Amino acid sequence: MVKTAETAKAVETVETVFRIESARIIAGAARIVRDVGIAEELAQDALVAALEQWPESGVPEKPGAWLMATAKHRAIDLVRRKETYARKLAEVGRALTDVPSPYPGDLEGTADPSDPSDPSDAGAIGDDLLRLIFTACHPVLSTEARIALTLRLLGGLTTQEIARAFLAPEPTVAQRVVRAKRTLAKAGVPFEVPGAAERTARLSSVLEVIYLIFNEGYSATAGEDLVRPALCEDALRLARVLAGLMPGEPEAHGLAALLEFQASRIAARTGPDGAPVLLADQDRSRWNRMLIRRGIEALHRAGRGPYAVQAAIAACHAQAVRYEDTDWATIAALYGRLTALAPSPVVELNRAVAVSMSQGPAAALPLVDALAGEPALKGYHLLPSVRGDLLARLGRGDEARTEFERAASLTRNAREKALLLERAAAFPNPE
Repeated sequence: MVKTAETAKAVETVETVFRIESARIIAGAARIVRDVGIAEELAQDALVAALEQWPESGVPEKPGAWLMATAKHRAIDLVRRKETYARKLAEVGRALTDVPSPYPGDLEGTADPSDPSDPSDAGAIGDDLLRLIFTACHPVLSTEARIALTLRLLGGLTTQEIARAFLAPEPTVAQRVVRAKRTLAKAGVPFEVPGAAERTARLSSVLEVIYLIFNEGYSATAGEDLVRPALCEDALRLARVLAGLMPGEPEAHGLAALLEFQASRIAARTGPDGAPVLLADQDRSRWNRMLIRRGIEALHRAGRGPYAVQAAIAACHAQAVRYEDTDWATIAALYGRLTALAPSPVVELNRAVAVSMSQGPAAALPLVDALAGEPALKGYHLLPSVRGDLLARLGRGDEARTEFERAASLTRNAREKALLLERAAAFPNPE
């Protein structure tokens, strides 16, 4: 019985550590093998090895380092096997044709596969995760494929979670990920940070990837936890590095500012038991003032693009000492500007919330009802959740309860479901 409990605990530890460290492990292996698909397989091999060994030998002192070392050792073995095969093939070729070797110099002296292929460029950052993002966001892939693949490799997200982030069918996302890895391998895309001109061309998809990774951490699609801080930390770190790498790109600073502001509220978003705490009820003394200051500094360097506008919205919340002090009129106007820059039904829904706070729920309800037929919001739990809140404020309790129950049935996050059912229960059925 004890053995079974210990085994279960070890397996749980393996899965938890791998979820946190998988992006770094894949990136570290990819720097050696130069193929993100193979790197992901090597990371999975390390996971299997841990599942086999840790229940017997115990969890190592540094489990993340153990997984990384295992994946890298297997990557090096794979490269050595390929080099041995290439060397033997070359030797056979020389014996048969008596022509010079295609390899310059001594075969034993070929370049270390762990070195960047372009040290003058990639070495400027020295960040495997950033290399992995730029590789996964290569122009040879469609925008959708770039984002799906990077969320898979760097965010460690399941196909279901990625589909939720995209508001797309799961089979579609699964096909995108598989095809993306095959396309990168077939095209021989190098594992490196590209030169300045190409970096600029790829920036928009990279920014979107980081944004979506943060969002999944900030409000988890599924599971028992509302927040996954590790994802937020990775996304925030990458946003900072990217802004430092491309100081002349205003939107890089805009995204960094947005994530600084959002990250500042993470500690206050859940209670001691992990239950969600609504914005109106959050203890603002728990908001991280250092991150807010960093957000303001980054916002000063941002331009007027979509991420900068979202950062300005977040700044309005961050600078309100009390919920009652929030400048909802300005927030509604900023959402209007964001709609013009990047039209989206989700943005329209957020604008409706701001309108409800600045002009009242009656003014916002028609805006929400107009979104009912949007295909992208089909199955999106926040649509009935927002509508339920407006109906509750209008005194239409029975309708509000129905909307909250519908929202609860749509979400896959246990914490959100519990909150929505609690809100529904506030309007008991008279029968």
